[in-house]
Amino acid sequence: MTEAPDPGEAPDWLSPAELGMWQAFRNGSTYDLRTRNPLRDDPFAARPWGPERSVRARVVALLLLSGPPALPGRVAALKLNGVQITGTLNLSGGTVTPYVELNNCRFENEVLLPEAHFTTVRMVSCALPRLEAARLTTEGDLHLPRCRVTGGIRLTDAHIGTDLLLSQVVVHADRNGRSIAADGLSVAQDLQADLIESYGELSLRAAKVGVTLSLRGSRLINPDGQRALNAPQLTVERTLYLTSAAVYPGGNQAGTTPPYGTNYTNTPVRGTLIQPFECRGGLRLDDGRFGDAVDLAQSRVVMTDTQELSLRRIQTPELRFTGQRPERGKVVLSGARVVNLVDMAASWPGPGHLTMNGFAYENLIPIGTFTLAQRLGWVTAATPEYAPEPYERLAAVLRGSGEDADAREVLLAKQRRRRETLPLAAKAWGVLQDLTVAYGYRPGRAALWMAVLWAAGTLAFSHYDPRPIKADEHPDWNAALYALDLLIPVVNLGQDGYWRLSGSWQWAAALLIMLGWILATTVAAGASRLLRRG
Repeated sequence: MTEAPDPGEAPDWLSPAELGMWQAFRNGSTYDLRTRNPLRDDPFAARPWGPERSVRARVVALLLLSGPPALPGRVAALKLNGVQITGTLNLSGGTVTPYVELNNCRFENEVLLPEAHFTTVRMVSCALPRLEAARLTTEGDLHLPRCRVTGGIRLTDAHIGTDLLLSQVVVHADRNGRSIAADGLSVAQDLQADLIESYGELSLRAAKVGVTLSLRGSRLINPDGQRALNAPQLTVERTLYLTSAAVYPGGNQAGTTPPYGTNYTNTPVRGTLIQPFECRGGLRLDDGRFGDAVDLAQSRVVMTDTQELSLRRIQTPELRFTGQRPERGKVVLSGARVVNLVDMAASWPGPGHLTMNGFAYENLIPIGTFTLAQRLGWVTAATPEYAPEPYERLAAVLRGSGEDADAREVLLAKQRRRRETLPLAAKAWGVLQDLTVAYGYRPGRAALWMAVLWAAGTLAFSHYDPRPIKADEHPDWNAALYALDLLIPVVNLGQDGYWRLSGSWQWAAALLIMLGWILATTVAAGASRLLRRG
């Protein structure tokens, strides 16, 4: 009686290295070909690896797509460390059931995973010419921390079942200028891309992230292209972090689980390097939806004159704009809607570099000193040509927080700015309203002018003894009441109309009447604005 052949027996055409990988796969153990010499084991160094550390990509594909059964009591898994994979690893459209973890490996050619289905894939500190994974589906994680990819990563329309980890990846652009193309990407939980270096456009158009998207401490570099981060219609259920990261000396290079050398606590230990988020090129988040916040604390965006930090029509409960001021380019917030605007005076760009038409915010939470004069300068910077809406929005927010006096100052500044656009006659009338009652926003000034004119008129008419128009029909002469009767329109105090003035006294009376009407008109105009505001 003969024994049945072993279904997991290795083909005889395998090399010694491939035979060892075959057995480790069946056993579920790690196949480690490192030499323990850091220089020889560095997958990113130029030093070549010999055939004793090389396996063919076709053998890896055979194991993953139709590999041998696991040994009794074991779970088959592909775990490689310090292995070079020659040829092109092509798993397009395949279903990969075994767990995959590759550490410190080299790939000779691009890795092709489009429309493949995995449980969990982890590639840590690997060197890849390119990763092509459009419409990839994973039930668990996709981890690519500390990998270096020279020809770009494509994750268009990929579906990640739990977390996508790209922390400390160094990735260069493909032939289309994109470093990471992930349009339509869906991540069920977190997308961590901390401390990455992206040389090209990072594209996340219409991507969806179930929890947080973190780019803490990352450097996105694409100065010659239009944008370094292109993520319109991005949806993040919690917070988008474009902030700094704390990097410990030496990081956590030996680890294969987060945080990969980063620290998110507020009190990093002494000696920790704080690396800001840096974007060299345009940054676009138009029409994005963020459940908790968009955080730009300590960020640095460096742009050319034609590039933009664009937040058009984003919606988020909180926008934290507390990074470094962009010296060039433009910050655009048109149509954005936020509840809390957390900002610093030093973070906003100057005139001509800020646009926020239709920008709606409900609360201002300044960090550090942010005076009303600086806030008015912020609005002025956003309106190279006069527009009333930014002033009215700021006044409404200040009034809502109980700062009525500041709100009136903002509306007064709006009227003064509007005056600059008027024709000469209207401009002169505006100056007169400003000098007299400050467009109605300082009503006490009208009473002061009235008192001054009344005193002047009283003093002048006290030195005059006019003749009555009708000798038997006139009240007793009262200089104070006469001056007040001239100043107050419509109301009759019983003095005007009974006395005959001559010479310069007629002109003095006419002047008081005219000034009285001007004061009354400006007060009425101001009251009308106050009523409309109410």
